[in-house]
Amino acid sequence: MKNDLKEELAALVKDTLSRLSWLKESDEILMDLPTDKRFGDFTTNIALQLSKELKEKPREVASRIVEAIQQEISKTGLKEIVTQVKVEGPGFINFYLKEDYFYDKLGQIISKGKDGLRIDLGKGKKVLIEFVSANPTGSLSVAHARQAAVGDCLANILSFIGFKVSREYYLNDEGNQINILGKSVQLRLKELKGEKIEFPENYYQGEYIRDLAVQAQEEDIKEDDLGEFAAERILDVIKKELDDFGVKFDCWYSQKKLAKSGKIEKAFAELKEKGFLYEQDGALWFKSTAFGDDKDRVIIKSDGSQTYLAPDIAYHQDKFNRGYSWLINLWGPDHHGYINRIKASLEAFGHDQEDLSVVIVQLATIFRNGQEIQMSTRRGQYITLREVLDEVGVDAARFFFLMRRTSSHLDFDLEVAKKQSSENPVYYVQYAHARICSILRSSSARLKNDLNLSLLKEKEELNLIKKLLEFGPNLNICLVTCDPYMLTVYLQEVAESFHKFYDLHRVLGQDDDLTGARLALIKGVKIVLSCGLDLLGITQPETM
Repeated sequence: MKNDLKEELAALVKDTLSRLSWLKESDEILMDLPTDKRFGDFTTNIALQLSKELKEKPREVASRIVEAIQQEISKTGLKEIVTQVKVEGPGFINFYLKEDYFYDKLGQIISKGKDGLRIDLGKGKKVLIEFVSANPTGSLSVAHARQAAVGDCLANILSFIGFKVSREYYLNDEGNQINILGKSVQLRLKELKGEKIEFPENYYQGEYIRDLAVQAQEEDIKEDDLGEFAAERILDVIKKELDDFGVKFDCWYSQKKLAKSGKIEKAFAELKEKGFLYEQDGALWFKSTAFGDDKDRVIIKSDGSQTYLAPDIAYHQDKFNRGYSWLINLWGPDHHGYINRIKASLEAFGHDQEDLSVVIVQLATIFRNGQEIQMSTRRGQYITLREVLDEVGVDAARFFFLMRRTSSHLDFDLEVAKKQSSENPVYYVQYAHARICSILRSSSARLKNDLNLSLLKEKEELNLIKKLLEFGPNLNICLVTCDPYMLTVYLQEVAESFHKFYDLHRVLGQDDDLTGARLALIKGVKIVLSCGLDLLGITQPETM
């Protein structure tokens, strides 16, 4: 399904403004779907934007634009699609489309299936999405789980709309945190031998550290190797958790291997040659203020050790060196201040700062019956991904982690996620899919090639068709925002629109032509729901 009519209408408005000498290069023609279906099929607020500059009332500006648009439409193929262009409200220009347009688009979905929903926005552009990237020092928390769901679903969507996507997990497998992990296991080993131990506050103290100590003792791991041993075992756990969550990575990028590769030194040499490194107070500094950062950054301390920024600069440059032209990073809210310095380093290498998109994924809080759960019942630390999966399952976990904007804090109620009712949004969407499958199984009729879709005249039928055609625009929103949230909203809207239609209109038992048309309609709904759920990484049950 091409997303070309919206673009064609926007181009029409742009050409009209140009002829009226009202167009500036900075003007952007926003063509949206009206929130209220009574006001057409596409709408633009360009008249409201221009009214201040023209010093005229918005409706007067809109009327002059509409008059010019109507003259132009009569000369183009749009006259076969657009039935009316009207000024409504405070000055919105609303386009009304002929019903045949919607019947044609529904027919394309039915005949082509999921392929009929594809829109090639990516044009094969290579994208690297780096997400989760949790230190291998413990099980994944719900914060990591939310990042995993968002990153994986975003990768699915971008792949579907024509990007060539790779998923990457940056593995911080060396440095201070791994050393502390090893020392934590070492203290547990001493405790196992009967020593009384006081744990420093910044050491890892969960029960899993005791389990690792027992394994290390059984395998006679040397003291100097405890950190690496523990990190490898924890990484095995993380990989299993992610695999059970339906998240697979194309690359696990090791910081330890990066350090040994010489790429960090090579990156520094390039920056130094460009004049963006300097020495001061015995330390090596990156001149990040030259690219909008609030202050320059130390990359090598006076004691010769590297800061966290040093390998990150080389790592991001290596992403581009591997052929990716767009980088997407999913980070937690504690990394917000880190964005400018990484973007500054990329610009220093000659890249556009916009070639890196950083999505800050806010934290999640787990509730049970409306009460926040402060501690994990098993670990004594925090709620883990594994605990959520064990309690509510993969489908509910993924949907609930996705159903708020990444910029918003997420409240996740376990009891709601387990309900087998319309209160549970994932159940509501899946039930619509299963209900359609049941109807299609019950029908002895077969979809004919000569379907008369124009028989679908009821308000609920037309609203449902129009809702199906919003699939592509919603994926475009996910692309622009780098956030799959709108897809969860959209699928709930499709399910609601279907249930409204089905509660008021019988599908089976009508005359053959109307039955065939309605069977075709719900088959279109099934295709959209199935495709959307698949992009979310959620199953599409045929019975419930």
